[in-house]
Amino acid sequence: MATRSLTSTALRSLMGGFALGAVALLAVGQSGAQAIGGHNSDAPVSYAADRIELQDKQNRVILSGNVDISQGGLRMQAARTTVAFTDEGSLKIQRIDATGGVAVTRGDESARGDVAIYDFNRRIITLAGNVALRRGGDTLNGGRLVIDLNSGISSVDGRGGGVSGASTTGGRVTGTFAVPKRGS
Repeated sequence: MATRSLTSTALRSLMGGFALGAVALLAVGQSGAQAIGGHNSDAPVSYAADRIELQDKQNRVILSGNVDISQGGLRMQAARTTVAFTDEGSLKIQRIDATGGVAVTRGDESARGDVAIYDFNRRIITLAGNVALRRGGDTLNGGRLVIDLNSGISSVDGRGGGVSGASTTGGRVTGTFAVPKRGS
């Protein structure tokens, strides 16, 4: 029951985070933007989990236990996901809600958070709660990360989410950028 409460609190915090203005905007460089920004969200979605429950009347699928979802070169791992779909002769995924240590990876770029939402219609992936973005030697930490797959722009908000609005970054975006070594 406590996990369910934390999950619902984190999801409410995520939704509340949308109302807050972005504290920081990271315009990922063009080469970095292509890592996730060039993702084909029309590619087929593959999934694996310890348990799968199809809820036909609610148009959703619940995946739980070591959930592993992949689409093209993009991979999402979580403890539990709910996949919402429409059934117009064939299933069309509308949205994936993931909870429980969510990791999204593609190439050398990875993002982690407490919860995530992948909105297929808007082509946006949002992670909230103790967010960490890693690309090569660069790191970025915050409360909420929004990845716009159309534009390749990632927005990081220091106060945008987490359980009860808490963030390990104290409401600020923090990080480090690797500096290329100069030749001697």
